[in-house]
Parts: sequence; C-alpha cells; structure tokens
Amino acid sequence: MQQKIRLKEKLGYACGDIASNFYWRIFDVFLFIFFTDVFGISAAAVGTMMLVTRLIDAFSDPMMGALADRTNTRFGKFRPYLIWGIIPMVAAGILTFTVPNLDEDGKLVWAYASYIFMMLAYTFINVPYGALLGVVTDNTQDRTSLTSFRFIGAFGGGTLVAYFTPELVSWLGGEDEARGWQLTMAVYGLIAALLFITSFLTTRERISPPKNQQSSIGQDIADLLHNRPWVVLFSLALIIMLTITLRASSGTFYFKYYVGREDLIGAFATAYMIALAIGAAVTPLLTRLLDKRQLLLYLMLAVAVLSSAFYFIPKDQIGLMFTLQILIGLCLGPKSPLVFSMYADTADYSEWQNGRRATAMVFSAAAFSQKVGGAIAGAIMGYVLASFGYEANQVQSGASEQGIVWLLTVIPGVFAFIAVWIVSLYPLNQYKLESIQTELSERRIAEKESASVSTI
Repeated sequence: MQQKIRLKEKLGYACGDIASNFYWRIFDVFLFIFFTDVFGISAAAVGTMMLVTRLIDAFSDPMMGALADRTNTRFGKFRPYLIWGIIPMVAAGILTFTVPNLDEDGKLVWAYASYIFMMLAYTFINVPYGALLGVVTDNTQDRTSLTSFRFIGAFGGGTLVAYFTPELVSWLGGEDEARGWQLTMAVYGLIAALLFITSFLTTRERISPPKNQQSSIGQDIADLLHNRPWVVLFSLALIIMLTITLRASSGTFYFKYYVGREDLIGAFATAYMIALAIGAAVTPLLTRLLDKRQLLLYLMLAVAVLSSAFYFIPKDQIGLMFTLQILIGLCLGPKSPLVFSMYADTADYSEWQNGRRATAMVFSAAAFSQKVGGAIAGAIMGYVLASFGYEANQVQSGASEQGIVWLLTVIPGVFAFIAVWIVSLYPLNQYKLESIQTELSERRIAEKESASVSTI
C-alpha cells in the first residue's frame, strides 16, 4: 500500500478541476442559451451541433488516453499535460465565445469549428488530469478522499462560474453582450492557467504499470471491454450525464421563460453548485457507513424521485424550487467522487485480471461515455425545444413552456431511474476490492524483490 496522501497534495489536485470547471460549467449552464440567444443559432441547429461536435470529441478521448499511457517523461506520464494543454484551452475558450461578423451559414461553421477545437483542447488536458487520480495512490479510501477534494474544487469553481458569469459578462461587455462573453472567457482562461500550474507542481505519480508491460491500443480496448465493472460504469456515466446536463442547461430557460425571473438564474445555479460541493465533501464520511455501490444506488433513486416531483411545482413557488434543487444537488454531489473513485478501482481490477494496466485508457473511455451522454442530452434539448415551438428572446407559447418544464423535471427523472438499475449491476464490493488491492500489493513487492535479486 502507498503512503497516505497529504492535505497539500489533495488541495493541489483539486486545483485542476477548479480550472476545468471554468470551462465545463460554462458549457453545462450557459453554452446552449449563448448559442441561441446571443450567437443567433436556432435551437434545433444547436442541438444538432452539440450532438455532432461532442460525438467527434468523444472519439478523441480513447486516443488521448492511449497517448497519455505511452508518454514517459521525468515528470511522469500525466502531469506534463497540465502544462502543455494550457495555451490551446485558453485560446479555444475565447474563440468559442466570440461572435464573428458573418452571415448565418458562416456563424454556424464558426460555431462548429471553434467548439470542436474547444472540446479537443479540453480532452488534451482533462483526460491526463483524470488519469492522475489512478496513479497518485492505490489506497481506496484515500482515492475517495482525493476525488472528493477534486469535486469540491470542481463544484466550488462551478459555483463561482454560475454566480459571477452573468454579472461579469454585463460588467465587461456593457451594452455589447457578445464582447462581454469573449472577455469573460479571457479572464477565466488566465485563472485556469494558474490553477493547472499549481496542480502540476503539487502532485506526484506513484503507481507505474507492471515492469516491462507491452500492449497495443487494441489490447487496451479489449481489456476494457472484458472488464465488467468498467462496462457498468461506462453505461452509468452516460445515463447520469443525460440527467445532469438536461437539468443544468434547461434551468436557464426555465427561469427566463417559464418562471419569468431571469434575475434568479445565477442564484438558482449557485445554490445547486453549493449543494453539489457539500455532497462531495461528505462523501468520505458516507463511504465509511455504506458501500460505494449501495450508496450510489440510494442517491440516484432519490434524484429520480425529486426530479420527477419538481414537475408539480407551481411557477410562483420559488422557495420550493430552490429547496428541491438543493436536495437534488446534495444527492448528486457524491456521485462524481464515487464514480471516479470506482473508475480507479476498475483500473486495479484490470491489472489484477490481465496483468496489464492502462490507467489513462480507463479514464479516457469514461470521459468518452460522459461526452456521448452530453451530446445526446444537447440533441434532446434542442429537438424538444424546437418541436414545442421555442423562439429565442420571445414570450413562449404554452407548449414551449411545457417542453422547458419537461426538460428540467420528468425527462431527467426517467434517466435517473434507469441509472438506479445500472448501479445494481456493478459487481465490485468493498470486500472484493480489498482482496484485489492486497494481491496487487503482493505482486508489486515480489516484482521489486525479483528486480533487486537480478541486479546482484
């Protein structure tokens, strides 16, 4: 077993996801409404763009994972990408939120190109960052703690984005909202760069693949497909991302057009992000009381019930809306620490089962499933809004309002119920994990002893 991870390293690792969420939370909460209401693209066109661009990007994740697994530097396999990826990510963020002086077709081409660039840049830095979790420590409880710090940082960064973005856009852009978005992303890019550098400087890679391991990319993929715990998590991440993305993106539309209180969008998103952060913070305590699989099952069941109940809230019951949103955030907060800690466990399972370790491939393929889920969610949202007659910056019809309500409540509730069933199929419990960890530790000790003898 590796040594316990110090607080400094946990905080440093968390900085990476704070940085990432200056982008991911923008995509999650504001990107769809930016493209429809500021950039000037129809809801259906945005839905198609989300589907196409995210699917293209999703297929880049396994390739990035394979590249990272085969990277060898004096700083490790994954940490260097936290530096190498800064400039592309900052540039892509600014370009994505730039409104060019082009006709409708030209704008659509710009949107596709800049958003594909954005997602590829995000993949280049975020896949190695995620894989870093699997090589910092092999202690399962420490992994849960480390990933909890990560997602406290993620939700903390997301809270800042949700709260300050509308005000920052207004302050930096004045009457020119498009200019405000561009400058806001420049500010976020600078902050993210400093945070990624901090994460690079404060973390260490301690776990390496088995000595003399040789495997092809095809073998890595085959190992994944025969890794049942990973296959279950892959499916789960896709479905949960549908739930999360639909609720996050539709919340802006819900308050702007259904409730008629656009001024509450920031507060609503902020309350949710704070609840997510609290949920992530208590995850290590919860995993001392319940097995990861059992805990995740209960949490997703609660999300399904609460999200469905949201449908019945009258539009003038603001307090009840915030209450249910906070409860949903508290339930979803532990989801990310749990699932990513479980991904690290599946990397151990693969090494135990096959004698080979491809940590970045495990995490990159996980990101693949999340992005496919996000792509499908974006398409669902665009097509539902279009089919119900959504018109940007106009008073919506009764049908359009109903479509917006369904996107926030019943539809994600159904996906959450599906997630409950998928969690029930996950085969690794705490006792099995401890047995695997013990055997892997014994193998590594034996390898070191054998290497020492051979050098004598």
